[in-house]
Amino acid sequence: MSAAEIYVPPRPSRLPPVMALLRTVWNGEGDLLSLLPGAAFAMDAGELGYSRRSIKLFNDPELVRQILHDADGIFPKSDLMVGALESLIGDSIFVSDGAKWRRQRAMIDPAFSKMRLTHAFTAMQQAVDAYIERLRSSAERGEVLSLDRIMSELTADIICRTVFSTSLDTQISRDVFDDFEVFERGVAQVKIWRLIMDPAWTKVPQSSEVLAACKRIRHHLGGLIDTHTGPDANRFDDIASAVISARDAETGEPFTRDELIDQLGVFFLAGHETTASALTWAFYMLAMCPDVLARLRCEVDAAAEGRELTFEATRSLTYTRAIFRESLRLYPPITFMPRVALKATRIGSYKVRKGALLMISPWTLHRHTRYWKDPDRFDPDRFMPEREKEVLPGTYIPFGSGPHTCVGAGFAAIESALILGRLTRAFDFSPVGTGEVRPAARLTTRPSQEIQVRVKNRNHGH
Repeated sequence: MSAAEIYVPPRPSRLPPVMALLRTVWNGEGDLLSLLPGAAFAMDAGELGYSRRSIKLFNDPELVRQILHDADGIFPKSDLMVGALESLIGDSIFVSDGAKWRRQRAMIDPAFSKMRLTHAFTAMQQAVDAYIERLRSSAERGEVLSLDRIMSELTADIICRTVFSTSLDTQISRDVFDDFEVFERGVAQVKIWRLIMDPAWTKVPQSSEVLAACKRIRHHLGGLIDTHTGPDANRFDDIASAVISARDAETGEPFTRDELIDQLGVFFLAGHETTASALTWAFYMLAMCPDVLARLRCEVDAAAEGRELTFEATRSLTYTRAIFRESLRLYPPITFMPRVALKATRIGSYKVRKGALLMISPWTLHRHTRYWKDPDRFDPDRFMPEREKEVLPGTYIPFGSGPHTCVGAGFAAIESALILGRLTRAFDFSPVGTGEVRPAARLTTRPSQEIQVRVKNRNHGH
C-alpha cells in the first residue's frame, strides 16, 4: 500500500454540535471549520445548530445546483460575505448578482480566453524564474521559511505580472501585497455570537485597520490602472488592458475607474490568495508522501525533455494536475459559499424562511461520506482519467458551479501545474518543527499557524 493510500492529512476531529461549538469558542480564532459537527459530513441538508436567522447546510448535489444556479434570482450572495468584502472590492463580480453580475461577467470573460492564457504564461514563467533564484539563495543559507508566505509571494508576483505587467518587487506592488495581508488577517475573523444572534442583513462592522488597508489598496490599484490609461497605454498587453478595453455589449460603455478598481481588486484577491492556499497544502502533502512526489517529478522530467516547461508541456501534466485537484478537494480555498434567501421558499423538501443563511460548503461536500471513497485520504489518482468517472457530478465544486463558476479556473490550473512542476524539480521542501498543523477557515482555508519548512537545492534538479 502506497503512502498516498494511507496518508490522512490534517483536519478537525468530528464532534457533536455542542462540543464543536465549545471547541470553536475555545480556539478563539473565529474558525468555522471547527464549528462543523460530525453530522455535517453525512447529511443531505439540515440546520447548523441554533441561530436567530436560521443557518441551513446543503450537501445534496441537486439542491446545491438549485441554489447556485438560482433560476429565480432569490438566493444572492450572503450579506455576511458582501459586508466583509465590499470595502475592498465594492460591488464587483465576486459579490454581485443578477443583471449587474451578468454585465460584468460578459465584459471580463474575454480577458481569460485561451489566447490570453497563452500570452500570460510567459509572465508566469518569469515570476517563477525570479522566485527560484530567491529560494536558491535561501536554501544555500539554510534558512527556515514559511511555506504559506512562499506560495503567497509567488502567486502575488504572478498576478502582478499578468494583470499589470509589473513585478512584486516594485514598491507599489509590495505595498498592495502587504496591505492584503492586513486585510486577510483582520476581515476574516468570524464572530460566532454575531453569526448566532444577529438577524439577517445586519451590517458587518470592520476594524479601522482593515478599512485603512482597503483604502490604501484601492488607491494603489487606481495608480496601476492609470498607467494603463495614459499616453503609454498602448505598450501594455495584459489582463488589466483587456478589462479596460472591455465594452458593454448593449451600451458600448466601458467600466468606470471605480469599477475597474473593484474588478481588478478581485483578480488580486482571488488570483493569488486562493491559489496560494491550495498550493500550500499541496506542497505540505507532497512532503508527507515521497512516492507521490517521485511520481510527479518523473512526469515533469518526461514532459520537459531536458528543457524548461513550455505552455503545452504544462498542459500535459496529467498527474500533476490531479495532485492539485485533490488538494482543492481536501482543502478548498473557499470553504463556504454562503447565500441568503430573499423570501420564504422551499429547496427540495426543505422549508426556508426569509433571511435564512444557506451554507454551501465545498469542505463538507468534498468530504461527504456518501459521495467519496475514503474521503479524508490524500489520493490524487481519483482525478486521473481512468478513475475520474467515480467523481459524481456536482460533488466537486472548488471553483463554484453553474454561471458563477470562477472566471479564473483555467488560469489557476496552468499556474499551479507550472509552480508544482518547477519548484519540486528544483527543491526539496521539509517541514520543520513538531507543532500541530491544523486547517482553519478564514478568508481562505489556511493552516491555523504557518507551516515552517527548510528548502534544499536538488543537485540533479533544474
